[in-house]
Amino acid sequence: MPLVESGLLEILACPACRAALRPDEDHQELTCTAESCGLAYPVRDGIPVLLVDEARRPA
Repeated sequence: MPLVESGLLEILACPACRAALRPDEDHQELTCTAESCGLAYPVRDGIPVLLVDEARRPA
């Protein structure tokens, strides 16, 4: 089962910079594709938590 359904992933965007998100199955996150941002948002029980305060900053 995918982390997030493909139809939903197509319409989601990073709340910080509006870039597309890509799934990271290993970390159970959606990661921003913008190099200047790169925030990683957790997915809990199949629901993306798209809050900047909940996001993990890139290393």
